[in-house]
Amino acid sequence: MEKRIEDYKIIKIGDKEYPNRLSKIKNAPETLYVKGDYSLLNKLSIAIVGSRKCDEYGKIQAKRFASYLSQKNICIISGLATGIDTMAHLYSMENEGKTIAVIASGFEHIYPTENKILFEKILENGGAIVSEYEPSTEIDMRKFPIRNRIISGLSAGVLVVEARIKSGSMITGRLAIKQNKELFCIPRRSNKYSLRRNK
Repeated sequence: MEKRIEDYKIIKIGDKEYPNRLSKIKNAPETLYVKGDYSLLNKLSIAIVGSRKCDEYGKIQAKRFASYLSQKNICIISGLATGIDTMAHLYSMENEGKTIAVIASGFEHIYPTENKILFEKILENGGAIVSEYEPSTEIDMRKFPIRNRIISGLSAGVLVVEARIKSGSMITGRLAIKQNKELFCIPRRSNKYSLRRNK
């Protein structure tokens, strides 16, 4: 039976289900729309975010940390983007862990569209999808940086993998610092070449 978009919970700030860590940040969302297991919002969690165009090294690191943390019963939070976010979600589930995806639109409009399957897989695995927007809210790229305060706000710490200087992941990292969260970074692997002048 196909899941109905109406199957979600509305949690308002001040409700007992509202995530404690998120309630302490500046500009905490007044309302959360949650599909799946909303009890995960108060579980010990680490956010893993990073480059959409990650290389193999970045994928290995995202897999490594998502797997390890999930085995320690720590929930993995990310943003349902391609690249590092996708790896974080997938490898948390592969290791029987739980994952939360925080999206910047309504449940009826998933971005990127190729991650609709991942969206459903997270729910089937007992995870959660979170948005501060009503289900019918359409995709607006300006909302993505705003959404990132929720990713860091829900977490005890943030791991940034291979982020570009001007990227949403760096925004999440800066927000983590402002929110007094632990911040961990894995930079892009550098290749050093010795340059020789041809004679």
